[in-house]
Amino acid sequence: MNAIDFSPLFRSAIGFDRLARLMESARAAADGPAYPPYNIERTAEDEYTLTMAIAGFGPEDIEITTLENTLTVAGRAKEAEANRRYLHRGIAGRAFERRFVLADHIQVTGASLENGLLQLSLKREVPEAKKPRRIEVGNAPSAQLANDTTEAAAAA
Repeated sequence: MNAIDFSPLFRSAIGFDRLARLMESARAAADGPAYPPYNIERTAEDEYTLTMAIAGFGPEDIEITTLENTLTVAGRAKEAEANRRYLHRGIAGRAFERRFVLADHIQVTGASLENGLLQLSLKREVPEAKKPRRIEVGNAPSAQLANDTTEAAAAA
């Protein structure tokens, strides 16, 4: 079974078509190429590290972009020297492009390349306007309440 039927959800909810697109893209990504290998690690409550094994690529060969909720990591390898003759070539140097769907408010905060491992730091940064806020319930001042009652009685 490769498809999930979201029609019951769509009968009673509005705006959840994005969920169906996310599920479809996740399924397609699972069927896609496995190069380069990567790890996703949760390092704190709202912080993550994405580590990709990209041996043979330098910082100038890597392009990292975010657009809306999609992180794209692409690598374009330099052309191999024509005079090299490999007996065995096991280190992949082919171009790649990996896409990751980011949850709302996830931002890439840094990137580093060391020993063939590209590490991207990600953090959930919820804007103040989107954070829950507590509303204090106070008592009505008794003088104001008495004044309102007196004015209402006089008007009647």
